[in-house]
Formats: sequence, structure tokens, C-alpha cells
Amino acid sequence: MEKKALRIGDLVARIPVIQGGMGVGISLSELAGAVAAQGGIGTISAAQIGFRNPEFAKNPIETNLKVIKEEIEKAREIAKGGIIAINIMVATQFYDRYVKAAIDAGVDMIVSGAGLPMTLPKIAENAKTKLAPIVSSVKSADVICKYWLKKFSRLPDLVVIEGPKAGGHLGFSREQLDHIDEMDYDKEIVDIIAKVKEYAKIQEKEIPVVVAGGIYDREDMEHVMALGADGVQVATRFVTTYECDADEAYKKAYLDAKKEDIIIVQSPVGMPGRAILNPFMKKVKEGKIPHGRCYNCISTCKPLETPYCITEALSNAAEGNIDNGLLFCGANAYRSTKMEYVKDIMQEFSE
Repeated sequence: MEKKALRIGDLVARIPVIQGGMGVGISLSELAGAVAAQGGIGTISAAQIGFRNPEFAKNPIETNLKVIKEEIEKAREIAKGGIIAINIMVATQFYDRYVKAAIDAGVDMIVSGAGLPMTLPKIAENAKTKLAPIVSSVKSADVICKYWLKKFSRLPDLVVIEGPKAGGHLGFSREQLDHIDEMDYDKEIVDIIAKVKEYAKIQEKEIPVVVAGGIYDREDMEHVMALGADGVQVATRFVTTYECDADEAYKKAYLDAKKEDIIIVQSPVGMPGRAILNPFMKKVKEGKIPHGRCYNCISTCKPLETPYCITEALSNAAEGNIDNGLLFCGANAYRSTKMEYVKDIMQEFSE
């Protein structure tokens, strides 16, 4: 199948691959810049992006906002003219401040999920930055497009369909994820694409749709593009690259993971997620894990009730403290058996 460039308004990605945002600290400037330099779209994760900064413990929000600008600038240097995006979760506390910081830093596109980004166009105002909501159902795509059109007279510049095989927080119920083999998600993809096209006709514009969740290799890409997708979003495959921003121990955990080690977990912020079963997750099953101060990450978190601090768990993992960390991953993480260079992965997807 011929691979067409991914066109998002005036942005053109030669290879129709968006590298998915992975936090905390897994996809920062090194990985995003490398993917963008190879003709794809590199994505920085805004989730607690400043956690390595010495000021983070004292003032996490202001530190994150400062580091957003720094990481975008560093990614730009690596990208050599390539496209840089940032993933900002709707559930993020002070979501509007993160969006404005990214726009002020000149990011090309904001990808937003973990909730429906209903107010994103209002926050972005007339910025050139492209806006890309993440949806998992026809209903969510319809709700966003209808609301944006009515309230802001605009539509998404790109739509990301995230399926049930994705990593991290998922837009599905625990029951759905426990019966994933019974889902006909291909039909949902086709129906979402059709719904987006209906809205695109209203404004006589092109709204590309990319599919995420379980996209690991070229065959996976060809499958969803045959369904009508314009491209793919890939995350897990890029973890075991030399350019990935995670600690080497984090990458090794992926390389060592077997299929049976990949489980559905209940995040302390109220969403189901997919992660690697490790000593930390076994401790979580035994009871509450004491934590320090609140880092103001997710608006749905209740610090006094949470079974563990997700910021601490994700930061520990990114820094290589694997036994005390949460390792989110996609359903195909077990397929990672060797370290790779971003260039080689992008070449595979471009052939």
C-alpha cells in the first residue's frame, strides 16, 4: 500500500506516523525530536514534564510550565524543521495554563485526551497551533465535533482514534477491556471516520484521522489504513529505542515483559489503564502505599484516598526505580525484543 503524507492543514508529515505522547518523562525532546527529524510527528508528553527539575518538588505547576517551553525548544533543535506536538491530558489540573504555555512556546499541534477537550478551542483562541482530540467511540467524536462547531465555529484539525489496546489511561470501561476479544473495534474505527467526514463536509475542509492503540508494525498500519485511516499513532514501539527519554531500566522492563505480564490496572485517578505487572503493582494489590505531598497532577485524584501517588509511581519508573514504579504500556509491549533506532522504525513505516 502506498504511504501518503499526512496533511494537517499547512503541516505535512512525509511519513503518516505520529509518535504517541508518553508520560511521565518517557517521550520528551529527545524522542519527539528524533521522530520529527525522520519525517513523522514527534510528541512530547506534558504530564509532570518538569519532574527532573530541582524546583519541581517546591513548585510543580510553575516548573512544568517553564519546562514545557524548554522541551519544545530542545525538540525543535533536534527535529530540523520537523513537526512537534504535545500531549496534554484534559484531566490535568490547570489544563488551560498548560495549553497556553505550549501555544506560547510555538508547538505545532496539541493532542488531548483522558477526557473530552470540550473547551480546547476557547483556550487556544486564534492560535495557529493545530488541535487534535483523542476519541474512542463514535459518540465521543460526535459530541466534540458538534460542540466545537456550535460554540466555536471550528472543527478539529486532526482526530486520533485510540483503541482498547493502547497503553496508559484508556477510554473504555474495565468490563470492555476484560472482554477485548469480543469487541469489533474495526467497525467502530470505520464509523468514527465516517462521522468525522460528515462534519468535515460542513466546513468544506479535510480532517485527517489517525488510529492509535496496538499499532506496532507496518502490518498493523496497513490494516487500519485499509479501513480508511490517514495515518497511525505509535507509542509502545518507540520505548525501546536508543532515543527514548526513559531510563535504560525502563526500556529493559519492556524487553523482558511477556504477554502474560501485561495487565489492566485501576489507576488511582479513576481510570483503567494497561501496565506491566511488576513488584510495585503487586504491592498495590496488597494495600495502600504511603506517599508524600500532592503534586497537583490530575484533577480527579483525591490525595487522602488515593491508593498510591501516580506522579511518584510514574516518576520512579522513568528514573529507573522500576520496583517502585508504574510502567504503563500498550498491549503489544511483549513484542519488543531488541533495542532499535528511531530511523529504522520510521523507515519500516515508510516503505
